[in-house]
Amino acid sequence: MEEIQSQSDNYRSSSSSASSPASRVPSSNFFYLRKPGSIRQPISFEDSPEWEDTDIDGRVEEGGDSINAANTPISPSLSKLNSGSLPSPPLAEGGAVVRKTAGASVVWKELAVTIKGKRKYSDKVVKSSNGYALPGTMTVIMGPAKSGKSTLLRAIAGRLHPSAKMYGEVFINGAKTRLLYGSYGFVDRETTLIGSLTVREYLYYSALLQLPGFFCQKKSVVEEAIQAMSLGDYANKLIGGHCYMKGLATGERRRVSIARELVMRPRILFIDEPLYHLDSVSALLMMVTLKKLASTGCTLIFTIYQSSTEVFGLFDRICLLSNGNTLFFGETLACLQHFSNAGFPCPIMQSPSDHFLRAINTDFDRIIAMCKNWQDDNGDFSSVNMDTAVAIRTLEATYKSSADAAAVETMILRLTEREGPLLKSKGKASNATRIAVLTWRSLLIMSREWKYYWLRLILYMLLTLCIGTVFSGLGHSLSSVVKRVAAIFVFVSFTSLLSIAGVPSLLKEIKIYASEESNQHSGALVFLFGQLLSSIPFLFLIAISSSLVFYFLIGLRDGFSLLMYFVLNFFMCLFVNEGLLLAVTSLWQNVFWSILTLVTIHVVMMLSAGYLRIRSELPRPVWKYPLSYIAFHTYSIQGILENEYLGTNFAVGQVRTISGFQAIHSAYDISQSSNSKWENLLVLFIMAVGYRILVFVLLHFRVRKNVSLHRIFQCRKSTT
Repeated sequence: MEEIQSQSDNYRSSSSSASSPASRVPSSNFFYLRKPGSIRQPISFEDSPEWEDTDIDGRVEEGGDSINAANTPISPSLSKLNSGSLPSPPLAEGGAVVRKTAGASVVWKELAVTIKGKRKYSDKVVKSSNGYALPGTMTVIMGPAKSGKSTLLRAIAGRLHPSAKMYGEVFINGAKTRLLYGSYGFVDRETTLIGSLTVREYLYYSALLQLPGFFCQKKSVVEEAIQAMSLGDYANKLIGGHCYMKGLATGERRRVSIARELVMRPRILFIDEPLYHLDSVSALLMMVTLKKLASTGCTLIFTIYQSSTEVFGLFDRICLLSNGNTLFFGETLACLQHFSNAGFPCPIMQSPSDHFLRAINTDFDRIIAMCKNWQDDNGDFSSVNMDTAVAIRTLEATYKSSADAAAVETMILRLTEREGPLLKSKGKASNATRIAVLTWRSLLIMSREWKYYWLRLILYMLLTLCIGTVFSGLGHSLSSVVKRVAAIFVFVSFTSLLSIAGVPSLLKEIKIYASEESNQHSGALVFLFGQLLSSIPFLFLIAISSSLVFYFLIGLRDGFSLLMYFVLNFFMCLFVNEGLLLAVTSLWQNVFWSILTLVTIHVVMMLSAGYLRIRSELPRPVWKYPLSYIAFHTYSIQGILENEYLGTNFAVGQVRTISGFQAIHSAYDISQSSNSKWENLLVLFIMAVGYRILVFVLLHFRVRKNVSLHRIFQCRKSTT
């Protein structure tokens, strides 16, 4: 305690010239200060929701599911900001009226989270945290990096990975219950958006994926979300832009990701780092927009690393964390007095959040060690001469014995002693609807993503044209058989290899799926069927265009049925290859490793396809069994050759003729059965189904595991 007292006195003396509690005079330029004499008061109970006194009109409005909250009392803390604070921006003339939302109180009591190590749950990320959030208010969880902010947010929302273990209790409207689908929204720090859609289109497709009911009802929900997040000027703008127009800035993209959750009209909204990668202007606009959203009655809980003075003045309550410990919970204005009582008053010209983080961020100790022998124009670095470890212990000890901590416990007791209205789960869109929406959305994306789809079609045409011109004019003599076999091998192998160019687009689809699946907007089976149905027209377009060019340049046999089989065979080859690409991309979820793996697989399949050496002559271990039987090239080439040569004859000299099977037997192994080409087509179909089943397994486990591991990695950083 003597060490703590000496450190506090040292810091107080070093900063007394800049600020002291007695000399801090409220100014209109510093609107985060309370009126004189009120700063020392503990948290009041004015905004404690008394369920029996809360007159909520439970009538559901026509065409929607929101509760008319005209008589719902709004938290007085919203009006406690001084007149110098930034007001919520008024609605534009003629704009849509924002619908009121019946929020919900959230309480967490003695909440602790541990992350499972190699042997046991050893890494404690959050340590015995208490707090609450009320309807119509913004509660912020603040702290330096690696302090456990995101972990606490996920624990309250019930979104921890199974390997993380939570202790303590979470109450929703006074009842110990988990949050149900549709009653809350969760916005991750990084959300994958679809750049080829406009803001309105993206939100509309999100509404179709999330909400049941008719399409016309969802348009009004989308317009409300656009107005709520101040996106009216960007509604018809492409999120990612295009070749001659820039897309949305980072701030607008962040608001779009929040608007995606608002289409569900959630009672509670969790946001992880809403100001992530935003400049000061975008950050202020974001927080003013969220303040306007909170004024509709929604309960907002979010994490934040740092904020400007203007942004800080918009918060209602703050939960200050450092290394998993709660150093303060209460009204943001009372936090200033808490630091002053602990001996760390905020300098008059410094932002409160900067001051808080400076005091509790242990990374500053490195700066102290580096600068301890330096001096500036004013002598010692008085602003960085505080030991943060001592400051953290001082603040924690001061808070535990303060009236603020007792007030929080009393408030939690009042909020949990009586159960309020239970939050009900909202219905989901049916799987059939979701599949149809994903299919149509993917087709729209394909029509606009020229780099990944139309450019690939052009490359296929150019490659086919090159192969066709190289092997053109072969004729139909016996000597042309070997060359035509080579042409078919090159065509099948090289076009399959070229399909690797589609890895970036598939990876983007998987990231979009992972983002939507984390919020239960989609599922592995829904995504798989949607991707399957949307890819069929594109693959068929490639198959028929490339087949027609190759078929007539090479001079294969005339006959409509023969041509249609060739097209169908090549389509199945592309279909199988697309499944292989999707499986490898789902496995790695990385462009470099996916391309490297696919190139290796295709080269090995080309070597074992039976052209460079006949399959019957391949070394039996590995190359013949099993590689030649799992290479889809083998069945595609075999079927095309059987379609071309079975039933044909070639003249040998003046008298003798040989069958097509005998002519090709020395160049490639094929079957004499007339049904063999259809059997090869069936094998290709089975392989396509098999790859899709593998993709389903990978999506269900691997993608979900990777998303969860990313969250756990963020949690583990809290303890390092």
